[in-house]
Amino acid sequence: MPLEVKIPPMGESINSGVLAKWHVKDGDVVKKDQPLFELETDKITSEGTAESAGQITLKVAEGTEVKIGAVVATIDPEAGAQKSEAGSKPAAAPQASDSRPLAAEPSPAVRRIAAETGIDPAKVEGTGKGGRVTKGDMLAASSPKPAETTAAPAPIPQSATPNPSSASAKQTRKKLSPLRKRIAERLVQAQHEAAMLTTFNEVDMSAVMDLRKKYQDDFVKKHGVKLGFMSFFTKAVVQALKDVPAINAQFAGDEIVQNHYYDIGVAVSTEKGLMVPVIRGCDTLGMADIEKAIGDVAKKARDGKITLADLEGGVFTITNGGIFGSMLSTPILNAPQSAILGLHAINERPVAANGQVVIRPMMYLALSYDHRLVDGKEAVTFLVKVKQAIEDPARLAIGI
Repeated sequence: MPLEVKIPPMGESINSGVLAKWHVKDGDVVKKDQPLFELETDKITSEGTAESAGQITLKVAEGTEVKIGAVVATIDPEAGAQKSEAGSKPAAAPQASDSRPLAAEPSPAVRRIAAETGIDPAKVEGTGKGGRVTKGDMLAASSPKPAETTAAPAPIPQSATPNPSSASAKQTRKKLSPLRKRIAERLVQAQHEAAMLTTFNEVDMSAVMDLRKKYQDDFVKKHGVKLGFMSFFTKAVVQALKDVPAINAQFAGDEIVQNHYYDIGVAVSTEKGLMVPVIRGCDTLGMADIEKAIGDVAKKARDGKITLADLEGGVFTITNGGIFGSMLSTPILNAPQSAILGLHAINERPVAANGQVVIRPMMYLALSYDHRLVDGKEAVTFLVKVKQAIEDPARLAIGI
């Protein structure tokens, strides 16, 4: 009996999605746990897999919106086994339905074409000696028939002839994916509902860069992962959140919720859009643990393996536009969080140090925050704390 392939549950807040892509074709024999389809929802993109081996019959076309629990295909284990068994045996030579010979002698080419196309040689008009069917006859029979001759279309007037500058040549259109639609809604919602303000500072990256250069080889040898900038900023943010707890709060109706944990979201750019997987308990993790966790969730996001649980519960977000070369930006809040830190490109610039002009690797920092919850003094203090920790990383080790 065929087994139903259903859209699996993905969390209480997700009721439907779009079946964006089939990884198999109708009638394919699939293996257990083989990826079957890609489902896009307003929060994540995930894959559906086969719960059993067998021959699959597709019931929903790509691009169709489907409800959670909907049947999108069936898998027939018995038909799949029969098809696999038949495919492992050599194809039987077709038998003629009358006494007319196929060729002057058993012709391998005729039999091969018959096996590949399913055409019965007995029903093909033979042109060989004595009416025998030849290879050419079989090829002619398997070729598509020419379409019936129709009247030629009237010539297009010169003024109506398409040209490269026409609108149709300049534009293409595609339907907005649920994920991209949801991202757009959340960004507009954040701007409409929060009193968003951004404050800036700059940080000298010399100390962190020197530490990475000095200990990188030993760090990789011991932990199997590179020491990046994100672990420094994550630890700096955790320390700053402890010093300025107003940043670690959020609105919930007519209440203010003060968080006492440090689950930090890290923005990841994917082909489907921006996602913010959350690193849990960053106050208890070491630098290597943070680097590994960031690498793991970033890979899951880009591979379409991210789950709803990976995206929920963050108290603060870090986004790094610097990897794309951004010099300065004003990041938008990741609601319901009250603040987000934007990192940018590191560029050597002349700065004043001890009464002299020196060249230093500098980065602009941007903190966007909800002014309903966070006062300017608190926002500036928070950003200064992050700056101090990055410029003097020893502070992170002793917690000041």
